[in-house]
Amino acid sequence: MDLGEKFVIKSNSLDPKQGNILISEPLMNDFHFGRSVILLIDHVESEGSFGVIINKRLNASVSQIVDDFPDFEAAAYLGGPVSDNQLFFIHTLGDLIPESSPIIDGLYWGGEVETLKTLIATGIANEENTRFYLGYAGWDAGQLVNELVRNTWAISEINVKEFFGTPMETMWSTFVRKLGKPYEMWNRFPKNFEDN
Repeated sequence: MDLGEKFVIKSNSLDPKQGNILISEPLMNDFHFGRSVILLIDHVESEGSFGVIINKRLNASVSQIVDDFPDFEAAAYLGGPVSDNQLFFIHTLGDLIPESSPIIDGLYWGGEVETLKTLIATGIANEENTRFYLGYAGWDAGQLVNELVRNTWAISEINVKEFFGTPMETMWSTFVRKLGKPYEMWNRFPKNFEDN
């Protein structure tokens, strides 16, 4: 059995849904998606999907990126290549921020920005409960499922503790390990074959 045969594994059995994470296959050579973990914010097979990359921190704080924003030195993250001039946020504040939408139990997408600013100014919103993403990742109808069939992504689940508590530097490898034995080889692939 050659390396290629060992590398091709059966796609895991989960179907994509809101709140799942997508873990990129190890040989994906792409600035945005290489060794990325993406939280699916919405998935409707007949309409498309979108999510944000959650494991790529930018070298800038939110206050450096957004004008007219409270002094907030929280890091911003690379969310994806679509609308990369817009900032999106994920939080645990739920009903404290009107118009926010649940993603998974205890984790929410967006909401009223003026309320968020007030919560930041009063110290209620902080890095422990709010993350900011520049841009997002999107798929047309059927596109994500086609990529899953080609094993471009593996699907897993995430909870609030893992979302905020898993270090960025090890998030990809941590979630690959969570996939179990069929995916062990993914963590053995070097980031760059030139280094091997």
